[in-house]
Amino acid sequence: MLRNLLKRWGYEPVIARDGKEALRILQSEDAPRLAVLDWMMPGTDGVEVCRQVRAANREPYIYILLLTSRADSQDLVDGMDAGADDYLTKPFKAPELRVRLRAGCRILDLQAELLHAREALREQATHDGLTLLFNRTAIMEVLGNEIARAERERQPLALLMVDLDRFKHINDTYGHLDGDAVLREAARRMKAAGRCYDSIGRYGGEEFLIVLPGCNAADAHAQAERVRESLASFPFAAGSGALDVTCSIGVSCVGVSRATHAGADTLIHEADEALYQAKSQGRNRVVTTGVTARRRPA
Repeated sequence: MLRNLLKRWGYEPVIARDGKEALRILQSEDAPRLAVLDWMMPGTDGVEVCRQVRAANREPYIYILLLTSRADSQDLVDGMDAGADDYLTKPFKAPELRVRLRAGCRILDLQAELLHAREALREQATHDGLTLLFNRTAIMEVLGNEIARAERERQPLALLMVDLDRFKHINDTYGHLDGDAVLREAARRMKAAGRCYDSIGRYGGEEFLIVLPGCNAADAHAQAERVRESLASFPFAAGSGALDVTCSIGVSCVGVSRATHAGADTLIHEADEALYQAKSQGRNRVVTTGVTARRRPA
C-alpha cells in the first residue's frame, strides 16, 4: 500500500523486507534521503535503525518518519530520542502521510542549501580569490600536516617556492588587470604540471608554495623543472599581444633521517634561500638545497 501511494505522489520507493536490510540501504553510498520506517520490523526494529543511522552522523542528512501503532507518549518519546524526525500512528490517513513527507522534503531542501553555503564559505576561507589556489593560511596548514605525516610514515617530503620573474615589470608595463591574468594563468599551468596529490597555494604576491609528498631531492628537482617549463614554454596573453613569463624555483627537502628535525619554518627558509640563489644566478632556473646556500643580504 505504501509503495503504491508513494509512486502515485511522485516518489521512487526503495523497499526493505526487514530492519537489517533497511539499515544496510540507509548506510549505503547512495542512500535515500527520506525514510519511512515501521517501528516493528523483523531482525532490527525501526527505533534501533534510527539509532544506528544517527550514530553514523553521515552527510547528507536522512529524514526519518516512524510509523507506529504505539500511542503511549513514552514510546513516542523513545522513538524521537532514537533519532526519528517525525512519527505517524497507525492506522494513518494518506493525506496526513503526504503532508508529513512534504514537510520532510522541505527540511531536506533547506539542509542542502545550508551545506552548499557552508562549502562556499569554506572555499572562501581556504582559497585565494584571484588564483583559486589555497591561500597562505591553508597551504601552511597543509605543509604542517604533510611534515607530520612524513615523520610518522618516515617518508621524504619536498617544498617548492616559486616566484614569477620580474612580475613588477609586468604590472608596470601592462597594468594590474593583465598582471592578474598572468597570475591566474600561471596558477593554472603550475597546477596542471603537478601530481594529483600535490598541494599548491599562493604564499603572497607572485610567490607560490608547492608541497610534494613522497619526493626526495632528485624527484623534487625534476618536478620543479616541469613546473618551470610549464610557464616558460608558451607565451602568456597580455593586452593585445603575447608575453614571455618565467619563474625561479627554490627547492627544500625533508629526508627520512631528518623528518623529526625540520619544521615548516625551516623548510620555507631553505626554499627561500635556494630561490634567492636561482634569482642571483640569472632567473628562470631551479636551485635545490644541498649545495652551498648564500645568505640573503640584509
